[in-house]
Amino acid sequence: MKFIRVFSLFLCLLFATAHTQVHHWETIVKDNSSWYYQVPTSASSPEWLTPSFTVNSWLQGIGGFGYGDGDDNTILPSSAVSVYTRIEFNIANLNQIVALALHFDYDDGFVAYLNGTEVARNGLSGTGQPTFNQLANISHEAKLYQNQQPDQLIFNQNQLSGLLVNGTNVFCVEVHNQLANSTDFTCRNFLSVAVNNPSITYGPIPSWFTPPFILTSSNLPIVVLDTYNVDIPDEPKIDGTMGIIFNGDNQMNSLSDPYNEFYGQIAIEKRGSSSNTFPMKSYAVETRGPDSVNYNVSLFDWPSDNDWILYAPYTDKAMIRNVLTYELGRQMGQYAPRTKLCEVILNGSYIGVYVLMERIKINPGRVNVDPLLYTDTLDNHLTGGYILKIDKTTEGGVIAWTSPFTAQAPSTGPMYYQLHDPDISELHPLQLNYIHDYVDNWETVLKSTNFANPQTGFRAFSDELSFIDYMLINELSKNVDGYRISTFLHKKRFSEGGKLFAGPLWDFNLGWGNSNYCQGGQTSGWEINFNSVCQGNGANMNPFWFNRMLQDTVFANNVHCRWTDLRTSILSDSSLIHYIDSMATMLTDAAARNYNRWPILGVYVWPNNYVGNTYQEEITYMKNWILARTAWMDANMFGACSSLGVESLKSTLKIVPNPTQDFVTISGISSDSHLELRDFSGKTIRIIPINQSQSTIDLSDLANGIYFIIETKHGIYAKIIKN
Repeated sequence: MKFIRVFSLFLCLLFATAHTQVHHWETIVKDNSSWYYQVPTSASSPEWLTPSFTVNSWLQGIGGFGYGDGDDNTILPSSAVSVYTRIEFNIANLNQIVALALHFDYDDGFVAYLNGTEVARNGLSGTGQPTFNQLANISHEAKLYQNQQPDQLIFNQNQLSGLLVNGTNVFCVEVHNQLANSTDFTCRNFLSVAVNNPSITYGPIPSWFTPPFILTSSNLPIVVLDTYNVDIPDEPKIDGTMGIIFNGDNQMNSLSDPYNEFYGQIAIEKRGSSSNTFPMKSYAVETRGPDSVNYNVSLFDWPSDNDWILYAPYTDKAMIRNVLTYELGRQMGQYAPRTKLCEVILNGSYIGVYVLMERIKINPGRVNVDPLLYTDTLDNHLTGGYILKIDKTTEGGVIAWTSPFTAQAPSTGPMYYQLHDPDISELHPLQLNYIHDYVDNWETVLKSTNFANPQTGFRAFSDELSFIDYMLINELSKNVDGYRISTFLHKKRFSEGGKLFAGPLWDFNLGWGNSNYCQGGQTSGWEINFNSVCQGNGANMNPFWFNRMLQDTVFANNVHCRWTDLRTSILSDSSLIHYIDSMATMLTDAAARNYNRWPILGVYVWPNNYVGNTYQEEITYMKNWILARTAWMDANMFGACSSLGVESLKSTLKIVPNPTQDFVTISGISSDSHLELRDFSGKTIRIIPINQSQSTIDLSDLANGIYFIIETKHGIYAKIIKN
């Protein structure tokens, strides 16, 4: 598909090669230069935007152009729906020009040309020159009169090749209004150059112009995106390319280095809900092959896939809250997205420090559940795998069903389930009915009086350890979005255990003391009580699951044991602080560049609980907050731990089938365990109590096609299939 060259709406920054130095910037063409212009009332010669065109009857006036509403030097008739403007300028020596900056202040759409070549467009659909009376398809307000920066586009030295020549050049811009009877119209344009020597050849830059930062090298991977100056929309994805320079950990990466980690075609779009309102945007990226089909690649030795996220840590000024969370999740033995901090250049412009990470999806290297095909509608195949989520619908999410139960008291709001992978549009009706019924049954059991029964209670449906780990990370980070938003669940096939698992972890940028509402910044209190703190009866309130599970003494004790065990290792204060310090050290130089690009240190960005004046102050606050939080949790942890911990139990359990699978020998488990026999539909056939530390179970009288699991009060830890 061929895309229009649309002007990027970012306030862009320049990148250049390591061998290029900018001495200063100068402006050649200003809005109040003398321009030739025409208000077309019929089709004009298509040559008007080329250097060879003779202006003849064109008018001459001082820019800007408009209806005379305060920012116009040349007044256009109120009937004008478009204006054509052109100006010639002279380049003394191309070898001295490092970069070119074009600035556009307009109302409502425009197309710009250099020497007859289109270089930027926004708000005018189609390709080629628009018709003289074509209306803009967007409403775009001018910026300069509001004391805001005009939209900017920058070309680096390599991109200038073929656009400019020594001597005379021509800059042409046409602006079109959105409405034929509009009351405002603006056309103000600028052309500036970066030069590599101290001599003054052209003119001073405008007072609002900030010389762009130049990135030459980084200790982080450098990701270079090119969408051919097409503005990236929310959806659909547009075409582009991505190159990644990565010479290895603890190595410097230069823009003069080759793309040695990845280079190829991509499709890209903006992503995020509330984060999409920030100036620094996050992106969803698909790697694609030459036929525009998704193309699996391995980045940084991660498992191959084609779906990636470039997350912008704009409101997280430490820039590592998600990175820390996912690292802890992986160390706890659960899957969490892999991450890589990097610096990103978009269409020649530096846009800051990003987190390149995996998107949550079914994949052997990601959420390791069996892929569900549309035709998987019978027996074991129907039972998995599914990834569900509790989330907003602002990113196009579709509600698959509403829980028969309301959120955790005192809220009486609804709980909505979405299908994440496969998407609801890809499910067979029988599959949707199955997963809907399974989750309803799980919730019904949780609400029942026998919810804690080790054989028939919630453990028969859900993996206890995953829910414990999920809760501990949400509580440690005091994540105000925890449980109620960006909450994922996944379900395996019965042949793989069949249970519902909590996770993967996702979206913790407002955790770890970074939220000033609903007590998110306080180091005391439990996040599972969010609904009591922030009372509401609408959607997006905490589900009742965790509070209900904690009413089971065994579950509460297991939470305490797991916390106690983790506090001696990956969740110890020393381990947490060491990791944060290592990340902050790695980000020292990149953070300075990022906050040069986005000058928000010392500035409140919603919903910051703390505003530091320096990057180090942000890091120090995060560390101190964590130390206070772990101390509070140590003193207030649920339950008690006086017996074998969950992780220890899991590691000691053993099942040994003989070659004919007519019996199994079980060892390393406690006397409260049992052997549960199920068929592939999940129906329980027989429960065999295990009353000794080692037991041999005779299976010779059972038919083939039976699935066996070892179930303890702590969950499922082993399985075997008799064929």
